[in-house]
Amino acid sequence: MAGEKWRQIRILVLLTLLLVVAVGSWLARTETRDWDHPLRVVLYPIDADQRPTTTEYIRALGEDDFQPIEDFLSREADRYGVELRQPAVVYLGPQITELPPEPPRDGNILGVMAWSLKLRYWAWRVDRWDGPDAQIRIFVIYHDPQLQQRVPHSLGLEKGLIGVVHAFASSAQHSQNQVIIAHELLHTLGATDKYDPTSNLPYYPIGFAEPERRFPQRYAEIMGGRIAISTRQAVMPESLQQVRVGPVTALEIQWID
Repeated sequence: MAGEKWRQIRILVLLTLLLVVAVGSWLARTETRDWDHPLRVVLYPIDADQRPTTTEYIRALGEDDFQPIEDFLSREADRYGVELRQPAVVYLGPQITELPPEPPRDGNILGVMAWSLKLRYWAWRVDRWDGPDAQIRIFVIYHDPQLQQRVPHSLGLEKGLIGVVHAFASSAQHSQNQVIIAHELLHTLGATDKYDPTSNLPYYPIGFAEPERRFPQRYAEIMGGRIAISTRQAVMPESLQQVRVGPVTALEIQWID
């Protein structure tokens, strides 16, 4: 009986914290999607494996390396008539030496809520950025491609405006890393995935950049993730030059009404 009472108290405390956080998150999300001023996005590199290749790659990074993300957002916003010429400014924050908490594997609702709170607390605790206040924080975890050929799934949280990106510490894959970062960045703004998670094929028509065009497609829709070559084949875009924002995504991030 006492154990059940304490369980109910813990749930009540968790729900109260979630309510407080939710109100703050709603206010922050409203501000990020009014498109009156450029969004302040800060990227924090994290060394996943302490390998020399990873360490040197991170050491060589500069803000200019992430200019393609700004250019992509400016180009696509202009296509939808957004008056703001520069939708986002991307800053390179300090390297973080601690990995974020891993998401639960079982998908339990209370577990996911607790993890979300832990992630936000972790992000606040490790943040040493001393520049303009970050509205969106993206933690980019770099892996040595010689050590592993596949990396964990990346994610972007609308509640909390936090992204966790797993990327390869390789110049050859730098441009594709940018695509993943932009994808998760748009998740924080309310954009939803537009691909089948079991096959990674983009959904038709919302996951296609040019749904009126026959195969092969020329571009990937940013939340569709891949360029559809046929009904059963799709490939990762090489860079953000091969990526477009589709109308459904534009609606979700309030570039159109």
